Amino acid sequence: MDRMEVTETFAGISLPGHLHTEESLRFASSFQFRDTDVVIVTYPKSGFRVAVVSRDGARLEKLQSFVPAPTRNRLHTLIGDVGSEEGAEAAKEALLKSVGKVTDVVSSLGFSWWQGGPPHTQTLQELHRVLEMLLLSTFTSWKAFFPLVQGNPSGSYTFITGGAGERLLMPGTGFLTLGAAGALAFCQVVREEYPDVPCKLNEVKIDMGVATPERLRPGYVSHLEVGEAVASLVEKGSVSHAVLCARSPADLKTLSLEGKI
Repeated sequence: MDRMEVTETFAGISLPGHLHTEESLRFASSFQFRDTDVVIVTYPKSGFRVAVVSRDGARLEKLQSFVPAPTRNRLHTLIGDVGSEEGAEAAKEALLKSVGKVTDVVSSLGFSWWQGGPPHTQTLQELHRVLEMLLLSTFTSWKAFFPLVQGNPSGSYTFITGGAGERLLMPGTGFLTLGAAGALAFCQVVREEYPDVPCKLNEVKIDMGVATPERLRPGYVSHLEVGEAVASLVEKGSVSHAVLCARSPADLKTLSLEGKI
């Protein structure tokens, strides 16, 4: 199958890399990350490669095991923490040394759920932790990796967000709303502060439940479908400075029919 030009991110970080087949690329782009993981794509003369940065070495090993052996040498994994400026810069330098030029970044940082209780039962330390995971890591990873693609008309930077920042999902999830709202606001700031950057700059907002195929429920979408949609968005490069919102599986199909993903 034809090689695809795509980048990925775990809940928020991007690295350069390439998987030779469409199937293996979809897997990389749909791999369920946590905390501060990142996927990035590079464009060496030999073809695309995919790089993934994570604080969890065990998860990187698991990802390697899913990639077909003939193309495994095109997947680069790196243990790192993009949650601080120093960590993000170190990850960037290690990435550039390992794979070279970066063409696309997909950032999906943070955690998908928090329900620690109402605000009066929480500590300032816990609020700091939530903000660091959802907002501050989004900033530090963007600050490190965005300069690698912003001047490239064929490059892209894609944020993956959700709908938790727009409303209280249920009692006890208030800090999740605060952190997610900060991430949404940061994405808006970047779009409006950099209206003329040559690279494609987009936000994909998945405002519904995401689960593995065996755990799907009505109204949920498979993480494989999300990965496929993000990969297609990056490959096509047909929109920029857009917020592509999917509140149901049907919305993903509509975005595809419109040629956006």
